[in-house]
Amino acid sequence: MKVYFSSPGTQQQAEHVSGMPVLLSFATWRPWLIRYQSTFSRIMIDSGAFSELNTGKKIDLDKYADWSQQWIGHADAIAGLDDISGDWKRSLDNYQKFPNGFPTIHDTDPPELLKDLVQLCQERKHWLGIGLKPPRASKEEFVRWVCDNIPEDIHVHGWALRTYANVRRINSFDSTNWFRDAMAICANRQLKHLTYGEALEIVVKRYVRENRLLTPEPSFDEIPLFQPSEIN
Repeated sequence: MKVYFSSPGTQQQAEHVSGMPVLLSFATWRPWLIRYQSTFSRIMIDSGAFSELNTGKKIDLDKYADWSQQWIGHADAIAGLDDISGDWKRSLDNYQKFPNGFPTIHDTDPPELLKDLVQLCQERKHWLGIGLKPPRASKEEFVRWVCDNIPEDIHVHGWALRTYANVRRINSFDSTNWFRDAMAICANRQLKHLTYGEALEIVVKRYVRENRLLTPEPSFDEIPLFQPSEIN
């Protein structure tokens, strides 16, 4: 399973995902990122639909389409401009106007829409996104329903669905929490000797390796780093 590290917000973060797959978002794009894109092992392009949901600021489809042209043939995939809030007709209209972008099915969409989106996938690059309107917890049933009702040759990308990485058909997902996880490491009183950059390095290694584990890894806050007897 491939993990795309979402939109580095600082140059330090960009440096620490060198050699890793990275998701670049039109909504959070900064010109300085162009200097780092060649250091990423793979690139995926996102419209910024989640940012639109959070801020209420609409993404300009024409501007996104123009910007995304430079990534054709360079990125693994380019996402269409979808509407997470539940306006599936707007999403479908955007997909029709932007043939380079792959579609996403949301838990807010009518189930019968999946058939139309699968057809779009098969006409394009055989990628389909699964998106959940926050909160994303306790929605595995929907994720599995989508995965059980699409052809095997479709690449499934889970938008911020690291929680559901155990679902076999999910081929990739993007992480929006990786830089905050680094902050949590730095905040741990036993790890205050680490710099933010060193904490980022730990998080990157953890994300890359955790899908190789035979059993789910406890969250960072669930296990003590040191036993009381070890602390002087």
